[in-house]
Amino acid sequence: MSNPTNKILIRNLTKSYINGKQNVPVLKGINLDVADTFLTLMGPSGSGKSTFLNILSGIDQADSGEVWIGGKNLSNFTEQELTEYRRNETGIIFQFFHLLPYLSALENVALPLYISGLGKSKAREIAKEALEKVDLTHRFKHKPDELSGGEQQRVAIARALAKRPSIVLADEPTGNLDTYHAHKILELLLELQEKEKFSLFIVTHDREIGEKGKVRLKMKDGLILPEQNPALDLV
Repeated sequence: MSNPTNKILIRNLTKSYINGKQNVPVLKGINLDVADTFLTLMGPSGSGKSTFLNILSGIDQADSGEVWIGGKNLSNFTEQELTEYRRNETGIIFQFFHLLPYLSALENVALPLYISGLGKSKAREIAKEALEKVDLTHRFKHKPDELSGGEQQRVAIARALAKRPSIVLADEPTGNLDTYHAHKILELLLELQEKEKFSLFIVTHDREIGEKGKVRLKMKDGLILPEQNPALDLV
């Protein structure tokens, strides 16, 4: 049996939302036991992928079930423990870059480090190192509207990695980029994952990206499909 600290272990995970007077189930009893190296998750819109990722990242909490990541049961965490988990152990990358328009690339990467309690000089030092890893040493002082889409996503990746997370969760990280820049961003993420040894979990509509995962998952109607199921129609 593999080491449970190197796994994502999910048991009977459920999540619903209230829409008016309706209770809408989104996750319907997910079970999963996989190595947490490089995972991809594909599925049609509305299948529950982003909700699932938000629970793994500690942004949202399930209604019931267990979520074990790195040997820790997130389901038993207090709100403060979830905050610490989000702040110290996870890096999150979104389709839309969520950079603050009035801050430079360096300041956007350093800001979460200030918030976590690091001093200004130390935070800027770590932010510079993170931007160097994504080949943006020449863009420290540039604001988002002075950067290309690919460069903005590199800043977002640097911001996620600056915390030295144990797991990076990416929700459609190439969805707002053209084919060339999408390919370059995926290459960069895989190169960094190999060097930095973090776990990487990518939610994507892009079949080419989805097929690159060491563990390839498919979701439909709030459930993870068994491996032997045929590929989903992702249109």
